Amino acid sequence: MIIDMHTHIFPGHIAEKTINKLGAAAHIRPHTDGTLYGLLVSMRHHGIAYSVPQPAVTNPNSVEHLNNTVIEKLLPLQSQGILPFGGMHPDYPHVSQELRRLKSAGVKGIKLHPAYQRTDLDDPKNLRILYEASDLGLIVLTHAGLDISINGYDYASVEHVLHVLKEVAPQKLVLAHMGGWGNWAQVESDLAGAPVWLDTAFTYGQMDPYPGMEPSPHKNTVLAPADFLRLCRKHGTSRILFGTDSPWQDQGDYVERLRAIGLTAAEQEAVLGKNAAKLLDLSGAAP
Repeated sequence: MIIDMHTHIFPGHIAEKTINKLGAAAHIRPHTDGTLYGLLVSMRHHGIAYSVPQPAVTNPNSVEHLNNTVIEKLLPLQSQGILPFGGMHPDYPHVSQELRRLKSAGVKGIKLHPAYQRTDLDDPKNLRILYEASDLGLIVLTHAGLDISINGYDYASVEHVLHVLKEVAPQKLVLAHMGGWGNWAQVESDLAGAPVWLDTAFTYGQMDPYPGMEPSPHKNTVLAPADFLRLCRKHGTSRILFGTDSPWQDQGDYVERLRAIGLTAAEQEAVLGKNAAKLLDLSGAAP
């Protein structure tokens, strides 16, 4: 069973505009149309059992509307393999109430994106969210490391992550992009082995350029196969989660690249789905 822990979808009426804007900013080509339908087609074509759409809330006033959509429109699609996470923003005023609402509805976790939210991961406002979510048993998946569409400051650096672990020790923290996109040496030296999960989203293989544009200036920042394999094993393959960042990577290609990277059959099974199934508590479930 393959579980893609890190995907993105957008409402149909803004999907084309949104993915074109994001793709042009990052110089990368999308591989679906950015809609729920596009993700479902990709899943069926490539044998992905479950995908976990991860929202990025850029405005605190959007939190409840987004979570209403998750609860009312996306959660009913679990039988089709869609396991949506809720969204949260550090400036949203009713954190406890909203997290409890998500938990009661059956949402498995929430997404934070410090770079888009312009708030350090270890800011007290985010620490509160992490503490409250952990207390409820919710998973928190956060962007980690640099964001290729936002030049400059790193809002979710290894130092920020280590401070979070010291202050809160969240029980179910997932760090996207192998713990710190672009900061691979520091992730390996200072973070590997910590009590967190790392997802593989957008960390190995090619970055296809956006049509009509030069390749991303970050095209060589992804991990080489040997470096990826070494980091997986140093951290522990039982805490690595398959994620593609779809639509920014093709789900099928990403599976094949992972299979060719040097993991054993047992390690592949764990990374591609077994670890996520355990974290998401999917024992016995089938889409």
